[in-house]
Amino acid sequence: MSVNRKIVTRRLLKWGLPIAGILLLLVLSLRPQPVAVDLATVGRGDLLVTVEDEGQTRVRERFVVSAPVAGRLLRIELEPGDPVVAGDTLLALFQPAPLDARSRAEAEAGIRAAEAGLGAAQAEHQRAEAELAFARADVERVRRLASEDIVARERLDEAETVLASRQEAARAAAFSADRARGELERARAALLAAGASSDAPGAIELRSPVDGVVLVRRRESEATVPAGEPLLELGDPASLEIVTDLLSSDAVQVRPDQRAIVEHWGGEGPLNGRVRLVEPYGFTKISALGVEEQRVNVVIDLTDPRQEWEALGDGYRVEVQVVLWEGEDLLEVPMSSVFRVGDGWAVWRAVDGRARLARVDLGARNGLEAEVLDGLTEGDSVLLHPSEEIDESVRIAPRRGQGM
Repeated sequence: MSVNRKIVTRRLLKWGLPIAGILLLLVLSLRPQPVAVDLATVGRGDLLVTVEDEGQTRVRERFVVSAPVAGRLLRIELEPGDPVVAGDTLLALFQPAPLDARSRAEAEAGIRAAEAGLGAAQAEHQRAEAELAFARADVERVRRLASEDIVARERLDEAETVLASRQEAARAAAFSADRARGELERARAALLAAGASSDAPGAIELRSPVDGVVLVRRRESEATVPAGEPLLELGDPASLEIVTDLLSSDAVQVRPDQRAIVEHWGGEGPLNGRVRLVEPYGFTKISALGVEEQRVNVVIDLTDPRQEWEALGDGYRVEVQVVLWEGEDLLEVPMSSVFRVGDGWAVWRAVDGRARLARVDLGARNGLEAEVLDGLTEGDSVLLHPSEEIDESVRIAPRRGQGM
């Protein structure tokens, strides 16, 4: 009997254990595998809500020096970046174009006509002043007689009305004389003649109107230019500002004196600024995708000391964030873990290898983080970018390199 038991035991050990192992492997292979997920931990931190876009530096006050009249510009020796002093630095020498015989005759005739006009205007002014003096004397006389009841009150009113009329006429005559004087000066200016060299009489010296540097040299070589031709642009690079064009839907949230952060400007660390102006008009701009956008310029002043951004110049590219709202030591959750459920928000929490749906109330949020008002506690693990596979019936496992 004992021999049979031993035989049965040997057979069970020989065949039973492999069969049990095969069955166990089969069960394990048919069991659903955990879904690999990315996890994040709910923690506390500072939160900034911003609008951001590219911006450009520019000198706040630019001065364009132009040719005063048509003529020949001599070579400009100044280089961009050269310093200039108001009223001292010689920017350029300019020779007004000489007049031909016909133009000179016309200009001289214009002077004679302007002189005659000025004489007539002055004579009219003198006549108006004489009539005004007479009207003043008449008012004084009638006022004295009226005080003694020798003349009626209506006579005094009439005299005062005449005086007011004479005063206006005298003012108009004075304006006419001033205008005629200006016409004469303009006619004489047309007779400016240039010589053959910069030392000849009539050469015009263009001097700097401001302290600063040469920003742009529009003309360098000697050339004949028309009146009003831009020659140089001047400005002070120490008075830089930043202008960024925001979408109009973002610009309506921006107010003067809001904090701004300037990044990717080429130096170490971000720079600080303040919004000075939100321009009151918008303009249409075509985006890189060919879409028409309404944009609004926002002007920002740098608030850091000059030595921290002195490498910046006019027309440099930067990236700007205007801070709309900021908070400190807030409970935060990544926006990539949040999704809509009905009219509210929810996340998937990782609890003991399972995903558990948690409804949350959110406060301020930006594109990366959101403030948690209710529904989560510090240290909770939440799923990032949850897929449609996730529900409370499946098991989850962190991806390699993450812990549950």
